[in-house]
Amino acid sequence: MAEVVSPVPGAGRREPGEVGRARGPPVADPGAALSPQGEIIEGCRLPVLRRNQDNEDEWPLAEILSVKDISGRKLFYVHYIDFNKRLDEWVTHERLDLKKIQFPKKEAKTPTKNGLPGSRPGSPEREVKRKVEVVSPATPVPSESAPASVFPQNGSARRAVAAQPGRKRKSNCLGTDEDSQDSSDGIPSAPRMTGSLVSDRSHDDIVTRMKNIECIELGRHRLKPWYFSPYPQELTTLPVLYLCEFCLKYGRSLKCLQRHLTKCDLRHPPGNEIYRKGTISFFEIDGRKNKSYSQNLCLLAKCFLDHKTLYYDTDPFLFYVMTEYDCKGFHIVGYFSKEKESTEDYNVACILTLPPYQRRGYGKLLIEFSYELSKVEGKTGTPEKPLSDLGLLSYRSYWSQTILEILMGLKSESGERPQITINEISEITSIKKEDVISTLQYLNLINYYKGQYILTLSEDIVDGHERAMLKRLLRIDSKCLHFTPKDWSKRGKW
Repeated sequence: MAEVVSPVPGAGRREPGEVGRARGPPVADPGAALSPQGEIIEGCRLPVLRRNQDNEDEWPLAEILSVKDISGRKLFYVHYIDFNKRLDEWVTHERLDLKKIQFPKKEAKTPTKNGLPGSRPGSPEREVKRKVEVVSPATPVPSESAPASVFPQNGSARRAVAAQPGRKRKSNCLGTDEDSQDSSDGIPSAPRMTGSLVSDRSHDDIVTRMKNIECIELGRHRLKPWYFSPYPQELTTLPVLYLCEFCLKYGRSLKCLQRHLTKCDLRHPPGNEIYRKGTISFFEIDGRKNKSYSQNLCLLAKCFLDHKTLYYDTDPFLFYVMTEYDCKGFHIVGYFSKEKESTEDYNVACILTLPPYQRRGYGKLLIEFSYELSKVEGKTGTPEKPLSDLGLLSYRSYWSQTILEILMGLKSESGERPQITINEISEITSIKKEDVISTLQYLNLINYYKGQYILTLSEDIVDGHERAMLKRLLRIDSKCLHFTPKDWSKRGKW
């Protein structure tokens, strides 16, 4: 099952707007690029004009995935190499630099073991150098239960804490579907977000690599999907797909939606409301009991989640939908799903904040709620990997703020420096030990002094954290949570 955190609008490069002629490589006449068939074909690679996040023109290398003809005018669906697929788009030939086109190689016949001819897939005529970045642990590894003390850094540090076990830092560029809100909290800069997601997409066919829904109307919002979603084929040609914002059923036209609304009596997601504070509510939905709603939710979420697989079998999952209340009902803001039984301590399978609600703190609220449930269950948890690029940003920001909050709250006893272990941080926060370790390494807090591992909080880290917490207005109040965990292992069927 795929997360979210919210497709949420881009923590990477922004969607390009309309692009006209600009400085850059000269655009050749369409007839200048001749393939063996005399035309641009699928699989070709060439520079394509687009606008970057600074509203400047650039010519990144792109691959032609599809070609279509509308009223005698050809359009080309392009994927920008080393950019996230959500930036893929249809372009006209005026935006193509045909002088630098790279045609795919013809399939070459190769002999097989038994002497029969075989073939190998073609690849563009180019030399690709792939760089693999390996990240090693910041320091050698002490025991997870061994405490470390506070040590001032040139007199400017307020705290220094917690020894760190020496697990190797994972160099998986976890992607995430969370929103990128609050990612600039004064903590070290975020990772590059224009690269492709970590997942191996080699199994994708040309259909699932292309966006198939033009626009979705959900309540008062119109959403532009980022990725392919397996809605029925007959709906993919519509200019707008209409969804009921309460039951998430889809219709072909506004008239179909209006007719549906006269019959639909839902004004909130099905299931139990387990949290309410102010206008924010969370509903717990069983994927077996509310299968239709759960499948419709997955279809909507798949429009903004690319890195995980969509399953139609929703029975093994629970869905936690966050809503915002007004006089018309409970409007969906985002959600996360989790397995009823996870052998790998996953407390989130997919997580998503819908684009209209991104960068407003809702993504971090979803993450905080998932860990609040883990605390009630008496477990530590971690999100299912890989995360999207946006999700990774949100999780790193949440982990950093939560751990720094613990470290800065430590009190010294008898004049000695405060001490804490990795295990203790994990128990207090319900964040899995591996995530605690990777976050401490990411923040570069670990130091080795006189045979002891210490964590030193510099003034910059502390000040950045305090500024970020002032912006973080939405928090989960555990007193408003009414949740009783179930032991799914004792149930014959979910």
